[in-house]
Amino acid sequence: MVVWLIGLSGAGKTTLAETLVGTVRARGRQVVLLDGDRVRELFGNDLGHDLDGRRRNAERICRLCAFLDAQGIDVVCAILSIFPESREWCRTHLRQYYEVFIDTPIEVLRQRDSKGLYARHARGEIRDVAGLDLEFPRPSSPDLLIVNNGSLDALLAHAPAIADRICGAGA
Repeated sequence: MVVWLIGLSGAGKTTLAETLVGTVRARGRQVVLLDGDRVRELFGNDLGHDLDGRRRNAERICRLCAFLDAQGIDVVCAILSIFPESREWCRTHLRQYYEVFIDTPIEVLRQRDSKGLYARHARGEIRDVAGLDLEFPRPSSPDLLIVNNGSLDALLAHAPAIADRICGAGA
């Protein structure tokens, strides 16, 4: 199964993904964590953050998920996923695809700003920030919608139910 965690920078994708992976592993099942930023690093940071670079990174991640999925390896993927066609590709090409949209208001994202992206964008230091000057098409039909405008505990409370889906997928 591939669990595809979608959301803007700071939404909580990686935090939920790490907790989810830990929960699944604690239940004795192997799972791989793919994070959009870490995949960029894996391939030598050879892509920019403009639309073309983001599209190429998304294609890599989709195909990497398909490669692992074809071998029966469960994947939790934390990615911006700004391209609806990538999500559609996953639904078509992956054996079991579960899409989770972590919807976080922009005001909350600006307050969290763990990477400093929103502040740097506001100062004019960077461009191509998804949700600001790059469009972020909201997923039209995620399998799970999490509104993340509250506490960390409220976000992480979703991990056990998602882990149930993964652990039941191949049983």
